[in-house]
Amino acid sequence: MSGHTVSNYQRDLKRCANFMLGQALTQWPSFKTKHVRQFVAQLNREQLSARSIQRHLSSIRSFFRYLIREGIVSDNPAQAVQAPKAQKRLPSTLDVDQISGLLDHVNQNTFIGCRDRAIMELFYSSGLRLAELAGLNCRDVDLADQLVYVTGKGDKKRVVPVGGKAISAIKVWLQCRDEHRLFNEVALFVSKRGGRLGVRSIQQRLRHWGKQQGISDRVHPHRLRHAFASHMLEASGDLRAVQELLGHADISTTQVYTHVDFQHLAKVYDAAHPRAKNK
Repeated sequence: MSGHTVSNYQRDLKRCANFMLGQALTQWPSFKTKHVRQFVAQLNREQLSARSIQRHLSSIRSFFRYLIREGIVSDNPAQAVQAPKAQKRLPSTLDVDQISGLLDHVNQNTFIGCRDRAIMELFYSSGLRLAELAGLNCRDVDLADQLVYVTGKGDKKRVVPVGGKAISAIKVWLQCRDEHRLFNEVALFVSKRGGRLGVRSIQQRLRHWGKQQGISDRVHPHRLRHAFASHMLEASGDLRAVQELLGHADISTTQVYTHVDFQHLAKVYDAAHPRAKNK
């Protein structure tokens, strides 16, 4: 699992352990299903979101599977406990004009501008996750064949096409890097001091450019990934292809993007279906 997931699970289990101590439960075998339900009720009272409660339960289930394998407990008390249903939120995406305005606005006459333009072009061109883009090295981009070699969740590898505008922006950035004599740094995106650009810095730079353009809601990496997915689906309708490009293990994860532009889908339906119109 990713470091982010491990950190969340660790925090969830500490919270669960503190709850147990409050109930005078000092051993994991004494933690029963009724206690799990009480824990969920407490999280509800603390007004945690349904999604957060689901994750807490997932953390407990995973941990007890480990305890069963180690022979410490005989059953999983969280297995039968249902989490509250999370309300499905549709991704907030940017339309094509907003994307164009955002990307074309970045001035490539400076080190920061060259780098940030290349970052945003690559996010939108190839639908990369934040950690995937931050982890790229120079050798991972094939400029000739216009491909990027990505290491995704669970160290799964995939190859994703890179659009012409993103390739042009990356070339400008690489030339700028060379002018600043950053030859020894393997990372594709670096700071002025030469170190790999971290995920927080990338988030801050996107937020900065979003504010510059006056875009409502915060511009963040996943929003560009959403835009990539929804625009690709809108134009192609090929859910399986988009699933592969995004690196989703389960197509149900990709299906959320089919709901992004319902008005467009309704127009396609009205125009294409033989019995859409009542005539």
